[in-house]
Amino acid sequence: MDFTVLTRLNLARRSRVPVVLVRNLEQGTDRVITEDEDLGGALGEAILQSFRSGQSLLVEVDGDRLFLNVQLPPPHMVIIGAVHISQALAQMALLAGFNVRIVDPRTAFATPDRFPGIELAADWPADVLKERPLDARTALVALTHDPKIDDFPIANAIRSGCFYVGALGSRKTHASRIERLQADGLSKDDVSRVRAPIGLNIGAAGPAEIAVAILAEVIQSLRLRDISSPTKIIT
Repeated sequence: MDFTVLTRLNLARRSRVPVVLVRNLEQGTDRVITEDEDLGGALGEAILQSFRSGQSLLVEVDGDRLFLNVQLPPPHMVIIGAVHISQALAQMALLAGFNVRIVDPRTAFATPDRFPGIELAADWPADVLKERPLDARTALVALTHDPKIDDFPIANAIRSGCFYVGALGSRKTHASRIERLQADGLSKDDVSRVRAPIGLNIGAAGPAEIAVAILAEVIQSLRLRDISSPTKIIT
């Protein structure tokens, strides 16, 4: 493999940026494609399919056989609030292949016995996210109902380009949230990205069913996301 290609692959891995390594099986050449490259045509459609599905493909384009080796960093889910919904959602998200973190400064809730095997941060989101920033491969799920805890990570997720931003709360609660976020400098288009009421509308009742609805919406957002202007990285 060409050294330049290998360098770009390693940089992408370190930066948590999705790429497709396109190997021309006829010519023995490689090229690295990032999500923001709009190739168009049959190759562009095949690469888009690989990015969204996470599956590598063998395709034929203009008489050449091409192997599309998709390399996606594992998706993260950051859950704000160590509540009952979080207990179910965290375990389900792990099974679905997400790296899960729960952030809640309320130490009475964020305890290992309530969340066995889940990474916990019993600290304020502003401090936690400064140490480990959000990125475009992250879903942010805010569940505390407390603006002092939820608002900062929601705004941070929007600014960081997270592929999913959702927040628990009634329509009245969300209307107040929108006012606060816009007062914090976010635009109308920015705040429209927040999924609220959170989760797919499946008539969910109880924490476990609400967790199912949230995870389904997160997966839908991951697989059907607009990747026309994703993570910035590779140079």
